[in-house]
Amino acid sequence: MFNSIALRSLALLAAINNAVAVTPIISTVGSKFFNEDGNQFFIKGIAYQLIPLDPLIDTEQCQRDAKQMADLGANAIRVYHVDPTADHQGCMDAFSDAGIYLFVDLDDFPTQIQPDSPAWNQSQFDAFSAVMDEFQKYDNVAGMFVGNEVLTTGMAAPFPYVSPTVPQRVSLSARDDGHGGLEKSRTDCRTAEVSNAAPFVKAAIRDMKNYRDSKNYRKIPIGYSAADVPGLRPMLQNYLACGDSDEERADFYSLNVYEWCGDSGYDLSGYSELEKNATGYNIPIFISETGCREARPRLFTDQAAIFGPEMSDTWSGSIVYEWIEEANNYGLISYGPEVDPMVETAALDGYPRSGTPSTVSPDYGNLKSQWATLSPTGVKLSDYTNSLDPITPPPCPTSTADGWIVNGNAPLPSVGQTLDAEATASGAATTTGSASQPSASATGGVAATGGQQWAGMGLGLLGVMMGDGVSGGYLHA
Repeated sequence: MFNSIALRSLALLAAINNAVAVTPIISTVGSKFFNEDGNQFFIKGIAYQLIPLDPLIDTEQCQRDAKQMADLGANAIRVYHVDPTADHQGCMDAFSDAGIYLFVDLDDFPTQIQPDSPAWNQSQFDAFSAVMDEFQKYDNVAGMFVGNEVLTTGMAAPFPYVSPTVPQRVSLSARDDGHGGLEKSRTDCRTAEVSNAAPFVKAAIRDMKNYRDSKNYRKIPIGYSAADVPGLRPMLQNYLACGDSDEERADFYSLNVYEWCGDSGYDLSGYSELEKNATGYNIPIFISETGCREARPRLFTDQAAIFGPEMSDTWSGSIVYEWIEEANNYGLISYGPEVDPMVETAALDGYPRSGTPSTVSPDYGNLKSQWATLSPTGVKLSDYTNSLDPITPPPCPTSTADGWIVNGNAPLPSVGQTLDAEATASGAATTTGSASQPSASATGGVAATGGQQWAGMGLGLLGVMMGDGVSGGYLHA
């Protein structure tokens, strides 16, 4: 691990003298993000999905929004869905000119990894690769997600708008109704079952990193955005960062966190527990969604903890949900009053999706005021690498009786394999379909121990996940 960190830091240091762009390229070194200036990078981001399929195709709208985001103090956006066949040059230039980076999700409605029937197949791989092919050419792409809240345990909320004619992304953070009770409802059921999906997320990370490197693209960080499910802490974040193989480990990990509501506090909100779980983590970690609205107006006082001495040594910033005001009332700006969507069809659920952004008061001003006073200096890359003690990945988690059933040391599935719940329940292995592994040679067959099996004529090692601690094996849906 230390050798790979040293190589990355040397490469980034070598690029510092040549860095002249408005948005110098972001890389990961150890547990932090750094830019080509050698400065640590902290994310002050906004969730940005104006329209269902791709908000990065209207250059004039991007220019208006980028200017407003610069006023807010943002330096990053997160976009959940894009069309890899579209032209994004104008929007990417607009955000780059404003000093704003992009974190983009590689999946889409049809290609996201599902918690109840997890799979990682060729169609998903090809779709993820197409998004990477399109966006790798932009220097202000700071990271790519292979999934958003794949491992979840209960209630679903519309994402990020409500429309009877538009597919809805399942998102289970406590942003659906603004009430803190959702946290409990997520933790008391199905945690064990959905942890089955974790190896497929990690397999996607592995294969997208291998694809990135095989195409000689720059090492854009590739990671995952998790729902903050207490029953999965800290096993999931450790699982995605553990192991001896750098190609299988995530480049970063992030959480969608809505526990700090109103003028809460570091301990009351549970942020102290997040910090405890992340202390000593070997890769960058940040909050990929935040902004509880249980108490109005939103004060965003959690930002002082994230960017302050309590957390900034460990956490790399946050992304606030969300830019546009719509039915869920999380917006920081609006493009005009609500309209009849049957008349103004471009407004989807009745909220205009383009125009001159008008700030939503007082939320916009509250966040702007917070960010204006929070500018952690972090550490210089040269100082970090000179003083860096060897960083080792966390131990891979083993299965536990109360929620996590993945043996973190087991081989990952290869492309085309699925979790065979029926065979797992019966103890009889079956093979369905075919599989391929872009980065491995064929070994074939199906292997299983402990009652958990992959289905598919596998190329590459076929994994089982069950370890000690769960009597009776797999908990099937």
